Amino acid sequence: MVEAWYMDESGSDQRAPHRQEPHQPVSLEQLRRLGVFHWKLDADNYETDPDLARIRKEKNYSWMDIITIHKDKLPNYQDKIKIFYEEHLHLDDEIRYILEGSGYFDVRDKDDKWIRIFMEKGDMITLPAGIYHRFTLDENNYVKAMRLFVGEPVWTAYNRPADHFPARGQYMQFLAQAAQ
Repeated sequence: MVEAWYMDESGSDQRAPHRQEPHQPVSLEQLRRLGVFHWKLDADNYETDPDLARIRKEKNYSWMDIITIHKDKLPNYQDKIKIFYEEHLHLDDEIRYILEGSGYFDVRDKDDKWIRIFMEKGDMITLPAGIYHRFTLDENNYVKAMRLFVGEPVWTAYNRPADHFPARGQYMQFLAQAAQ
């Protein structure tokens, strides 16, 4: 099962777990209230997995590719790691499915505090359009992930501040409604 927690404020290695003391876990229900959804799937059989096929059909995830994030596999590795860890949002949902390795997605909660979500083999996550987030590898320095999109992929990340985009306004409305 995916594990999530509130992050500490230390500026040490971004690949470290950064758990607060005392530990403050975050439940799947808390993540759902932020619009973040998770599935545990069979990464060894992703090409024929009926659960993945069902989710893709239900959510209309028609486009996919696979990215390997490792210093020997990803061109401009150091630059990419910095870009992925810069706080940003997208105008579309971000869908990632971990096929090998592990890493962290960090998302902002309704009070603008960081929640760290540990992702490992078999974890699939959807981050809603308009949520501020970032990604980093963990100390294993390797992940192979499927990227999914509705229609043609849009890779544009808008670094914070990006509150003027309609996707951010719609996300903030979603948070306000979820709090009622």
